Amino acid sequence: MALVIPEFPWFLSRASGLVLLPLFTTVVVLGILTRGGRRLGTAPRFVTPVVHRGLALAALGFLLVHVTSVVADGYVDVSVLDALVPFAGSYHRFWTGLGTLALLLLVALVATSLARVRLGRRVWRAVHALAWPFFALSLAHGLGVGSDTRTWWGLALSAGCAVAVVTAVLTGRRRPSWRPAAPARRPAVLEGADR
Repeated sequence: MALVIPEFPWFLSRASGLVLLPLFTTVVVLGILTRGGRRLGTAPRFVTPVVHRGLALAALGFLLVHVTSVVADGYVDVSVLDALVPFAGSYHRFWTGLGTLALLLLVALVATSLARVRLGRRVWRAVHALAWPFFALSLAHGLGVGSDTRTWWGLALSAGCAVAVVTAVLTGRRRPSWRPAAPARRPAVLEGADR
């Protein structure tokens, strides 16, 4: 006989929401600190983009769990349509709508990143700038409708994530972007010596 816990979708939506905020924060911070091909610490240059991409895909998976569990939960009245159309539902319409907008932005961010080679750098960068409103919408959604964000530790988690992103922005602006070194030019005196 299977053990059925009626509150399981509610617990799952809370837990996945709590995992998502630090996960989103990590993805955004990595993106900020490694903008322009900058190396993060002593890791080889290719490692950080791979980790950034992997965490973004993991976040998309957790977001799918979060949305599915909210829709499956019988306590809150959120339909599939409410989860996919901003401000369509009646359950905390504004805050849920912000979460829906964040969901749509994340889908656009991940889809364009997967198609980056085909889109070109300019289009990709323009769409990737949506990471800023995405993070702000996600944070606001959690603060507005999250069950645990009214606790001291939920507020501390939200504040810590916001501080991490602001710190990354301030730190990232001071770090120069990586540019491949131009080949050294030989002095004119030596160039004529080979002839």
